[in-house]
Amino acid sequence: MLKKCIIIGSSHAAAQLTASLRQKGWEGDILVIGDEPFRPYHRPPLSKTFLAGEKSVDDLAIRPAAFYEKNNIQFRRARVTEIDRTQQTIKLGNGQVLKYDKLALCMGARVRKISLPGSELEGVHYLRNIEDVEGIKQNISKGKHAVIIGGGYIGLETAAALKKLGMHVVVLEVAERILQRVTAPELSEFYQRIHTEEGVNIQTNISVLRIEGKTHPEKVICTDGREFPADLVVVGVGVLPNIELAEVAGINVDNGILVDEFCCTNDTNIVAAGDCTNHLNKTYNRRIRLESVPNANEQAKSAAATICGENLECKNLPWFWSDQYDLKLQMAGLSHGYDQVLMRGNKLTGRSFAAFYFKNGKLISADCVNRPQEFMLSKKIIAGNLDINPDRLIDETIAVKELL
Repeated sequence: MLKKCIIIGSSHAAAQLTASLRQKGWEGDILVIGDEPFRPYHRPPLSKTFLAGEKSVDDLAIRPAAFYEKNNIQFRRARVTEIDRTQQTIKLGNGQVLKYDKLALCMGARVRKISLPGSELEGVHYLRNIEDVEGIKQNISKGKHAVIIGGGYIGLETAAALKKLGMHVVVLEVAERILQRVTAPELSEFYQRIHTEEGVNIQTNISVLRIEGKTHPEKVICTDGREFPADLVVVGVGVLPNIELAEVAGINVDNGILVDEFCCTNDTNIVAAGDCTNHLNKTYNRRIRLESVPNANEQAKSAAATICGENLECKNLPWFWSDQYDLKLQMAGLSHGYDQVLMRGNKLTGRSFAAFYFKNGKLISADCVNRPQEFMLSKKIIAGNLDINPDRLIDETIAVKELL
């Protein structure tokens, strides 16, 4: 009898996993269970081109419906409420029990919610899925006021999109600088300058006390007494990995579902991939949980191999990107623990530069704004653990292709 693989979560990782399973020769059933009314779709454009109305729902699809039909991949909209590892079954919200031979957890993450007075008003939104953005779009109006709570990448991308649509935009960040949790002061300063030049009002070191309004937001009140008019509020204060289902089932978790280098959990019949996982990254020799499409795709390939009885180690270098205005930021590696940062280009005046982060003389990370060549070079150096002369790296009289 053919075996059955069930994938929980209709995510980026799930989309890649279905394709990789068929490529690896899995002939059994594949069932993807998700709680959204859509098949897997690209999430990064949600806060950018989709919010701006430049892309449709159909444009977001990772793969066309014909791909899933051709490869006999089934989808079901439901919520999984229980995993029984002993019986190798899952239970759905309607009580139905399904048997699996292999189980893949691709459950992603969910937004971190706030519990401030007024946070339940219509017109207060989060941004994680298509329905979130559709709700935000209903409150966009040229000349109206938008308040973004949170100065991370989602908050800043949303601010850029809303500003381009003609809204007055304020970003409120509780930390000393925007992007403080994810990047160095140099990049924070650059994006503070860019958003200010574009007309976005960024306030740091500020805490929200409450959101006032009858049925919709009218203003945001901060703890220092300052008030900001608001017709729309978007909250972007991070995400939480969806690990509760796994934890109750006895699968090891710690800021994510713990997986080995082959994306296997402590149950040999259960793999996990994507934003919900925590894995050992050998480049940095520490466990990390990445919110990253490239990581989700690479882990899915490794997980598929594991399901099919092969060993394919997941050892990709972390990388990310962010689009704001005419800027494409590409990030290679992780800058945590750096002791030196060097610049190629001028972050104080232009809109194109690369910031290189070193630790003990080794390049460990790079932030490249409108610098695709420097980004590709940095990935090669970091992944290969190569030596590079820092003075040559920042010398713009030397062409990038000559630096190695």
